[in-house]
Amino acid sequence: MEKNSNILIIIPAYNEAEAIQDVIISIHQQFPEYDILVIDDGSKDGTADIVRNSGAASVISLPYNIGIGGSVQTGFKYARKYHYDYALQFDGDGQHLVAEINKILLPVMGGEFDCVIGSRFVQKGDNYKPDRIRKSGILILRFFSFLFIGQRISDQTSGFRAFNKECIGILADYYPKDYPEPEVIILLGRNKLKIKEIYTQMRERQGGVSSISVWRGPYYIIKVLLAMGMARIRKQ
Repeated sequence: MEKNSNILIIIPAYNEAEAIQDVIISIHQQFPEYDILVIDDGSKDGTADIVRNSGAASVISLPYNIGIGGSVQTGFKYARKYHYDYALQFDGDGQHLVAEINKILLPVMGGEFDCVIGSRFVQKGDNYKPDRIRKSGILILRFFSFLFIGQRISDQTSGFRAFNKECIGILADYYPKDYPEPEVIILLGRNKLKIKEIYTQMRERQGGVSSISVWRGPYYIIKVLLAMGMARIRKQ
């Protein structure tokens, strides 16, 4: 991919053939000045071919499915290798609104924050209503983020995030591998980087299947809390 910008939009995708074309075409149309990179995480449904044929984004195809952490880290390694100043993580399932990209990117570009997270929960009255199990997990993660870094992060699992060059360098080497979003918050907070949440909307998935089912919720929470605890005690 020829580099045309100092901003890279990283889109991890696993079997997102139903939604990925609309996502990348919409981003390209609204923000033609930004580079788009899709990390195809061993998809079996033609996701990579759809991206290649679109002409709107580049794609790195991993030989097999390595998980969300490894695929996003691949994007950060690419961003560091080609000296991007800013990176934005954007899910490939159509849940995030393309029109809100600059809402989280501009505060990072302006030097106000090192990382900005698009959050469903920082504004009252949002239509998103998690089920009881998910809501319990959200509250637990909020408590431990405050305990570990002294900052209350309301939407720990949001995959809509903007990062500056310092974050890119850290995450290219140390991005967590399994269900990584909450652990990344602890990692950045421990390294004294400034994190901010900004309200963004989220739609229902436009295709594909979530990797976190309701019934796996308790297992997920336990595993994430252990990972967050390890990130808390790890050397800066």
